[in-house]
Amino acid sequence: MKKLCEETYSRVLTIYLCVRHVACFVAAFYAAAILHADDVSKPLALHPANPHYFLWRGEAAVLITSGEHYGALLNLDFDYERYFDELQAKGLNHTRIFSGVYREIDDSFGITDNPLAPKVDRFICPWPRIEQPGGAEGQIKFDLSRWDPRYFDRLRDLMQQAQQRDIVVEMTLFCPFYNDALWKASPMNVANNVNGIGDCPREEVYTLKHDNMLAIHLAVAKKIVQALRDFPNLYYEVCNEPYFGGVTLEWQHRIVEAIVDEEKAWSHRHLISMNIANGRARVERPHPAVSILNFHYCTPPDTVAMNYHLDRVIGENETGFRGKSDLLYRTEGWDFILAGGALYNNLDYSFTPKHPQGDFTEYSSPGGGSPTLREQLSILKRFVEAFDLVKMAPKNLATVVSGDWTVRVLAEPGEQYAIYVHAPLPQKPQQIEDHRRIDVQITLEIQLPKGHYEFEWLNTKTGQFNPGAPFEHPGGMKQLRSPQFDDDIALRIVRRSIAGER
Repeated sequence: MKKLCEETYSRVLTIYLCVRHVACFVAAFYAAAILHADDVSKPLALHPANPHYFLWRGEAAVLITSGEHYGALLNLDFDYERYFDELQAKGLNHTRIFSGVYREIDDSFGITDNPLAPKVDRFICPWPRIEQPGGAEGQIKFDLSRWDPRYFDRLRDLMQQAQQRDIVVEMTLFCPFYNDALWKASPMNVANNVNGIGDCPREEVYTLKHDNMLAIHLAVAKKIVQALRDFPNLYYEVCNEPYFGGVTLEWQHRIVEAIVDEEKAWSHRHLISMNIANGRARVERPHPAVSILNFHYCTPPDTVAMNYHLDRVIGENETGFRGKSDLLYRTEGWDFILAGGALYNNLDYSFTPKHPQGDFTEYSSPGGGSPTLREQLSILKRFVEAFDLVKMAPKNLATVVSGDWTVRVLAEPGEQYAIYVHAPLPQKPQQIEDHRRIDVQITLEIQLPKGHYEFEWLNTKTGQFNPGAPFEHPGGMKQLRSPQFDDDIALRIVRRSIAGER
């Protein structure tokens, strides 16, 4: 009888412990799910473990895209749902839009069917038109003291459609007027509004010289911030290319402070970007509320190393104007991201209002863009995000034994290495064929500590990996011979787990 009781007790205890274990597991699972759901709902942020990268959907992330020319919101003829479908299908996760404070006209910058140059009656902006003729191009004028509800409905729907596809939106609030014709087309020009605002040269619009103009800027910035409060897939850029058109740093800081002030009582806040320069510049004393330093036309990407010590995301949120070849923008994107950048956006002229899915190829615009390029940039994104990014940083650890090649290395030394090698290209090559390397091999020399490693080469055009034989290394320089390739190639090296190895 005693033995039976003991056996029964033992069984009951076992069942109890199993049930308790399952209950703990279920509780832990649901707790993790809740935490993950919380992470997913949070706005885009700098990663707390490495602020050179983003934290998005609970993971370290880079933003990479080849996107339309910024008119998806303000051009009523542009179907942004079909545009976002194409970005999602290609595995890209970013877009840049202009708010509608600035627009372009038909002949701006030689861009074929420019999304940023809507037909006059298909242009929408934060302010409504009222029944008073006399505005630019014979249109009725705007009232800058009122808001157009149609615009804000479209803005919120655009953001929702992007969010459903995991696409992060850069909302560029302002843009300088590059010439008098563009200033003449703006709702803020005194000729186009009923408020008597904007009676000044274009070089004085984005300064602190005119209180009534500044009040309009602050009001529209705050209104947009209010409208986009609940969207996590968002960051703000103060002004596109403020180094043109007389934009002052003091004015930019006023806009930054307006965004911060509007969000200060919220439980969450959105990142803020400033566009620093074309090419490169050293940033001195950045505004503490600015988390993203964006540059344009970064070939080579020297600006990343120049500003890496600032512990912010460094982005290239516009390139183009180099010619039409996909090779130019594929290599530029890989070069920038492997140099330590976290954001890359190519101006893609295959997107137009008539071709929102990005299949227009007969353009004569000054840059490039194509479905093929978007697939290749998606390969870059997948390659980088397969690493434990937050533990990596740019390192000068590798060279090609012979020949003129550019080599970039992101590494956690001794553990993981992302390497990119490409033939150097001029900013604007006259004949791209003169600079190509076809059916070549290289010998890469890389500094590795002692350990066991495995590696694989990546075809940047197809996404196919070519694995090499794992090796044991005593420490020091290691040479690896590539397969045959054209123009550029990537390499992944990771420490191989060996039983008993520490």
